[in-house]
Amino acid sequence: MATVQLKNVKKIYPFVSGENKKKKKKGEATEEKKVNLQITDQGVVAVQQFNLDIADKEFIVLVGPSGCGKSTTLRMVAGLEEISEGELYIDDVLMNDVAPKDRDIAMVFQNYALYPHMTVYENMAFSLKLRKESKDVIDKKVREAAEILDITQYLERKPKALSGGQRQRVAIGRAIVRDPKVMLMDEPLSNLDAKLRNEMRAEIIKLRERINTTFIYVTHDQTEAMTLGDRIVIMRDGYIQQIGTPQEVFNHPANLFVAGFIGMPVMNFFDARLLREGDRFFVEVGGLKVELDEEKQARLLKNDVQTQDVTLGVRPEHTELADEGVAAKVDVSEMMGSSVHLHVSAEGKDVIIIVPTTGLDGTFSMGETVHFRFGGKVAHVFSKETDKNLEW
Repeated sequence: MATVQLKNVKKIYPFVSGENKKKKKKGEATEEKKVNLQITDQGVVAVQQFNLDIADKEFIVLVGPSGCGKSTTLRMVAGLEEISEGELYIDDVLMNDVAPKDRDIAMVFQNYALYPHMTVYENMAFSLKLRKESKDVIDKKVREAAEILDITQYLERKPKALSGGQRQRVAIGRAIVRDPKVMLMDEPLSNLDAKLRNEMRAEIIKLRERINTTFIYVTHDQTEAMTLGDRIVIMRDGYIQQIGTPQEVFNHPANLFVAGFIGMPVMNFFDARLLREGDRFFVEVGGLKVELDEEKQARLLKNDVQTQDVTLGVRPEHTELADEGVAAKVDVSEMMGSSVHLHVSAEGKDVIIIVPTTGLDGTFSMGETVHFRFGGKVAHVFSKETDKNLEW
């Protein structure tokens, strides 16, 4: 029940007192990159120029590899981390200096953070008792939340008597009884096994339909991001790489990082040539020349893109075996039930081709030569210099 705005938000962790810092010589650069952290004279920069407008009741997912700044961003929204620069607004009210307890937010942590000496009921009721709600109101809210999450039968148990999935439901229940404006979730499913993660993802999707709350969800799991989010914010090294719906970031990745991060199996990449012939565009790789589809033609033409060497991206599910095309040598064949994941070597790259088992004749042998093709609608062309998608 709230809008959230982050404007030019930045997080710098200052050097601790007494920490040795190399003095820079005159004329030396004032900042450097070490691994994936930016080091400045002020300290270590964890989040850079973060701008995001979140609509009321929207489900936003922050996704990216470990150390990209997504949890730090969430903690700044919660008030658990100080904002070094920039502004945070919740319902158009500046929140930079507002205490966490006064922000009307609730947070679900990765490690559940339940009180071990309290029952499930007491854990869920705790925040309401602190707000001095009446016993009747507390009981009503706790039991409603327990029913939504199907944990009514566990209300008198202690956390140690629950499974991981049940504990996470309790942690979520403790958050929703407060009826917060904003629900923050920091990798809440990462401690669960694959089956439970799938079940809890479905529960969270159902939950957001039943409570009128804005969600900000952090994960490193792109499957969670794609299935849960109305929009996804993909981060890397403290910077936003792309914001869009799951379909937008899958179909139109902004750069090589997004293209390689979103999608499973990962996108195949080739060294290729983009050819402009008049107002028509083609990609050429391994002796195969493919004309791009009309939408891609229009965008490349609008950007006045010229003939150049490019990195070509094609998803495994968008490649198909053919009598002629790019030659490849089979390395590994993985039977996945409805399809075969064919790992091949082509044009000096490791490539995955997904082959449907329907109508498949025989198996593939290691070292066997095959050929594959792809269409002009599914080819993504990235600049060799900037890694950016040339269409955008």
